[in-house]
Amino acid sequence: GTSRITKLGGRSFQPEELSALVLKSLKADAEAFAGEDVRDVVISVPAYFNEPQRRATQNAGRLAGLNVLRIVNEPTAAALAYGFGSADEGKYVIFDLGGGTFDVSILDKYEGVMEVRATAGDTTLGGNNFTEAVMALMAGRHQLYVPELKPVERAVLLREAERVKTALTKADEQEFVVELASGTRKGVISRREFQEACTDLLRRLRAPLERAVHDARMTPESFDAVILAGGATRMPMVRSLVAQLFRRLPLVHIDPDTVVALGAAVQAGLCERNAALEDVVMTDVCPHSLGTAFLDEGTGSDYVHTVIPRNAVVPVSRSAFGSTVQNNQTDIRIRVFQGEFLRPEDDIHIGDVSIRVPPRPKGQEVVEIRYTYDVSGALEVEVRSRSTGKMERAVFLNRQGLSEDELKKRFDSLADLKLHPRERLNVKNVMTRAERLYSEHTGHAREQVLALLSQFTAAVNSQELSPKELDRKCAEFHGMLDDFEIKVF
Repeated sequence: GTSRITKLGGRSFQPEELSALVLKSLKADAEAFAGEDVRDVVISVPAYFNEPQRRATQNAGRLAGLNVLRIVNEPTAAALAYGFGSADEGKYVIFDLGGGTFDVSILDKYEGVMEVRATAGDTTLGGNNFTEAVMALMAGRHQLYVPELKPVERAVLLREAERVKTALTKADEQEFVVELASGTRKGVISRREFQEACTDLLRRLRAPLERAVHDARMTPESFDAVILAGGATRMPMVRSLVAQLFRRLPLVHIDPDTVVALGAAVQAGLCERNAALEDVVMTDVCPHSLGTAFLDEGTGSDYVHTVIPRNAVVPVSRSAFGSTVQNNQTDIRIRVFQGEFLRPEDDIHIGDVSIRVPPRPKGQEVVEIRYTYDVSGALEVEVRSRSTGKMERAVFLNRQGLSEDELKKRFDSLADLKLHPRERLNVKNVMTRAERLYSEHTGHAREQVLALLSQFTAAVNSQELSPKELDRKCAEFHGMLDDFEIKVF
């Protein structure tokens, strides 16, 4: 997802090219083992990867000669590895700390469905940061300034730091020996010193955990289990942090280094529609908010209005409205952004959709903007003029190789999601019943019905309820109206 160039052996490589070399090697190993060609694949990525990072992963797969069927989030894959074939229902935290990234996902398993409720993370935090903390301790003991060391000496220091970090997983202290051009450096590092040096890193781990729990509208005590993934979760300080936050020991009976690969294999079976996996249904969430830039006339500044919030269960469709900001404006350009920041320049610009409108006084031409996001990470943006009925549409892809017909079929299948919740039949029925009761009563009874109706309408208009939650809300509202009628009559 960056333009960083790495030079090796006199050649320059982009990140996608280096990743493609790894994927090619994996492809060759799999073909040698299976005795057949490998082309269709599932690739796992950190859950908190943004649009450019996911697109770069797709490109790496193509460079390696692979057809990427699905990008699966690593915590989701870990959950699949633990959840497949298990009848246990409950709420789970998947804590995934790898070499360079950190992800956490909240998962709810019920009636054969594994639903991701929230995800968060830090794509620049991983086991490497803890290795660097050990290296800083070693360098500090001997007044070494790491940036001034030769590349080979830095590599020697880093390799020894990695060994010491791994050893401190089981030992209370560990000796280090580093051979440099200026002489041999020795010393001992204790687990306590290591943990104190990692205080800021542990604080960085807590923030996404707390954000994911908050977004899932849950409490740390409400989970049935915590699943660890990634080799860096072997560190005692990490396991202690998880146990303290969630007041329970985490599950570690599947090797944290292989749990994601096992889950990705289950996802591949789901893509293949393997008969053994027919009873497994997996939902996911949109990891980052998606929104449109709007001009605030009061301040003259642009702000991003969130249309689909982060951690909305996908597939999902939400709408918003915009209007012209100048007299006789004939074109409205919708700028699409991904991210959590208020100002457009701080978020990731995904693309634009423009629509022609009749020239009228500012504010009088209104467009409906609908975002629809599907499980493969494809985003469809539709902009419809309220006055002319004309619509413009664009699709922004994580996934490559889909034809226009395939895209149309995919998003046509989500047509039901494109209805505003208030247009759904069960919502209309219960609101009609409430309005009838309102018209039949006066005084305090009427005020009671109005209060119930206002509460229900606010929940519907928020567009934040999943279809399952909306059905439950309708049933609850019907129950409230039943109670009202019993008391009144």
